[in-house]
Amino acid sequence: MNKQILSVILVGAVLSGCASGVKLDDVPVEDKAATSAGAGSGVAVQGIGAGQGGAQTGVPTVMVDAKTAGQGPVGVAHVVFFDYDSFVIRAEARPVIASHAQFLQANKQRKASLEGHTDERGGREYNLALGQKRADAVRQALSLLGVPESQLEAVSFGKEKLVAEGGTDADQARNRRVEIRY
Repeated sequence: MNKQILSVILVGAVLSGCASGVKLDDVPVEDKAATSAGAGSGVAVQGIGAGQGGAQTGVPTVMVDAKTAGQGPVGVAHVVFFDYDSFVIRAEARPVIASHAQFLQANKQRKASLEGHTDERGGREYNLALGQKRADAVRQALSLLGVPESQLEAVSFGKEKLVAEGGTDADQARNRRVEIRY
């Protein structure tokens, strides 16, 4: 009888030790800007897209070259950078996102993969969650500009695919990004 009780206690201890204490929904990322994207979205996208009367403002016409048709819009950046420990879209990224939205609306058959990345600071689970929130922020901004959800996929690589491996602030900043791939 004592062996059974001891084995139940031992199994319970092993199982409780396997549980992860990391909650991906409760990532301690501070949303440093008020949002107009919707309650609880954590994405600051005011000023993206439509201006008065619904016309786009400050967005260049997107051209597609036949040689680079698989790469998305020509002459438009494919990377959106983020501040440290943040998933709020910067003001300088708004025209880039608007250009990609225009391209995707003109090419309904095309799909975009939004790949979220972080710098190397922090734990693996935390960085995967932060990368996902960054990718979701860009996805939501594109959706608010009229791109159907069926054309978008948001994924996170966390700190697994660094573009700069140095320890300087500039290197770390280059790693905090979302890459838009077609």
